[in-house]
Amino acid sequence: MTNPFRYFKTSPEIIRLAVMMYIRFPLLLRNVEDLLHERGIDICHEPVRYWWNRFGPMMAREIKKRRSQQLRQVTQWRWHLDEVSVKIDGQTHYLWRAVDHEGEVLESFVTKTRDQASALKFLKKAMRRYGRPEEIVTDRLRSYGAAMRKIGNADRQVTGRDENNRAENPHLPFRRRERAMARFRQMRSLQKFAAAHASVHNHFNNDRALERRPRFKALRDAALCEWRQLLAA
Repeated sequence: MTNPFRYFKTSPEIIRLAVMMYIRFPLLLRNVEDLLHERGIDICHEPVRYWWNRFGPMMAREIKKRRSQQLRQVTQWRWHLDEVSVKIDGQTHYLWRAVDHEGEVLESFVTKTRDQASALKFLKKAMRRYGRPEEIVTDRLRSYGAAMRKIGNADRQVTGRDENNRAENPHLPFRRRERAMARFRQMRSLQKFAAAHASVHNHFNNDRALERRPRFKALRDAALCEWRQLLAA
């Protein structure tokens, strides 16, 4: 693999740190600049913007590729599908998410509508990467049922009042990030950031409430070590 940092004077470690701060936490570019300054790193916020746009999606794709290969080796038990509305320049767009039974975001997809065509495209994209699950939990949006019948998956759909709470939780970190960024300006930027944010959130999400402290610290250290090796030549 060609070293993607070869033309940059700043060290890859600083670039990875800045990108991680901006994607993982609800920070503005100038907040990242201030935090780096406290660590003795004199960087303007504009390089942080450039690094995020250049390397953020690349790092997210590498994480997603590794995790999708692992997930395809086992049978997918249950997915939870949900969509949330996002305002872009005064117009409503929809961010679709596929979440597995452990709460890990598998796929993020942005559309202008939430009709059958959008649901079908979203389902095909997720299944092409991860395979077919045994159950798909959705809300009562008719677009899901129509898309399920289209691909011959209607018998696997499960709907219920409280069945889809698992898909609601991943929206919360994204909503906090959306408020910090004062909303999005373009549909393309929303798609890029939502995909990167989901991959990075999955990578560092170690179920703090479920693990004992020593194991949680070990998992956190392992995730950070793996992050520091991303895009290594």
